[in-house]
Amino acid sequence: MDRTIKVVGLGAGDLDQLPLGIYRKLIRAEEDVFVRTMDHPAVKELQKEGVVFTPFDDLYEASDEFAAVYESIVDRLLDEARTRSVIYAVPGHPMLAEETVSRLLDQEEIPVEITGGHSYLDALFTVLKIDPVDGFQFTEGTAFNRNTLNYRQHIIISQVYDRITASNVKLELLEDLPPDYPVSIVEAAGSEQERLTQVRLEELDRAFDKVHNLISVYIPPVADSMLQHTFPRLREVIAALRAPDGCPWDRAQTHETLRQYAIEEVYELIEAIDEQDDDGIVEELGDLLLQVMLHSQIGADNGFFTIDDVIRSITEKMIHRHPHIFADHEARTVDDVYQTWDALKQEEKGHQRTSVLDGVPAGLPGLAKASKLQYKAAKVGFGWDDVKDVLTKFQEEWQELQEAVSNQRHIEEELGDVLFVLANLARYYKVNPELALHQTNQKFVRRFSYVEQQLKDNGKDIQTTSLAEMDYYWNQAKRGE
Repeated sequence: MDRTIKVVGLGAGDLDQLPLGIYRKLIRAEEDVFVRTMDHPAVKELQKEGVVFTPFDDLYEASDEFAAVYESIVDRLLDEARTRSVIYAVPGHPMLAEETVSRLLDQEEIPVEITGGHSYLDALFTVLKIDPVDGFQFTEGTAFNRNTLNYRQHIIISQVYDRITASNVKLELLEDLPPDYPVSIVEAAGSEQERLTQVRLEELDRAFDKVHNLISVYIPPVADSMLQHTFPRLREVIAALRAPDGCPWDRAQTHETLRQYAIEEVYELIEAIDEQDDDGIVEELGDLLLQVMLHSQIGADNGFFTIDDVIRSITEKMIHRHPHIFADHEARTVDDVYQTWDALKQEEKGHQRTSVLDGVPAGLPGLAKASKLQYKAAKVGFGWDDVKDVLTKFQEEWQELQEAVSNQRHIEEELGDVLFVLANLARYYKVNPELALHQTNQKFVRRFSYVEQQLKDNGKDIQTTSLAEMDYYWNQAKRGE
């Protein structure tokens, strides 16, 4: 028994665009003819010539989700084809943005034959007067994702079939493009009802009276000046700076010469965070990103690595160390996440690190390094569980420092021991000692600057002012905070 689903394309518009072979197949059909939707000009004309269609429009009305509709259409077609061959007609070309056809091709139970129809892309290229060889991207309004768009190419968004979809597309595009950017609405391309309307992007969902499934939106290629917020554009700019005819300073940089700037930019970011300065955070994050891009471009110029390698490395690391997100591992608490992270990190680095203390950067500031060393030691049980023991150790080291001061011997060593215990105390309370000291330094600068300003306002010279008077203004600043 012949059991086949014969898929045919109805073309982009009216009967004049329907290939002769498909027209004959439909007119002479002995099989039942199913159609995804009756809302197509060729269907209405074929009905007049005696073709009987069984539509699936009722499934659209019964469900709010397209995925469920497509699944139901495929299930019904398979049920019908288990006893006989059927014809399934779809708008346009069967292999262009036709999810039901893709799903039929994914199954192996019933054979599927495809007979192409006139693609409405041909009509779109004609009415828009664009050549896809310049770069072309095609996507659906119902599955729209701006992160996949390449704005330097011609972009056509199909299935903008209602105002909600048009509004969603508009709002997504406004994240990248200005409100007055010109876009085009194409209705019923290739048919007698064809209409092309150019509007401002902000008017997209208000630009037509009737919305239906034959509407597409065209986004013309965007100039580089509008893409300054995109990663590809940043990559191009950095490459241009490092090019043979680029900036002398940027071309002269090496990994070694840039080291100091990475440190400076981190501290400037911390300052912006402490000041809760959102604009400052944006700027300083940009400066940090610049360091990443410059180092990556240097790596590319030397033939060792590129920014793609940097991104691939961190992406794979994040996926591997978060199996509770990207695999079937379970982590209910932050502590669970830490345990998983540490175990996977040890798995990755085990062949490189022989000591528990390996992996602490040599260039870390002293307090931060002391905290990191004690954190690593504590993870294997070498550390106090009770803060009282830490405080007792601090008293012990403090006493030894006082004795060293009295004898004027080993002061530096004993002071280091005190600071080391303080770093351990910070670890116990989950405080970064470097950040704590950084905030205190800022506080000192604020209060001392206040003292200076008060003395200046009162016509006094700080060089001849007594400590008591300076202390008076210091306490005033402290009370003000």
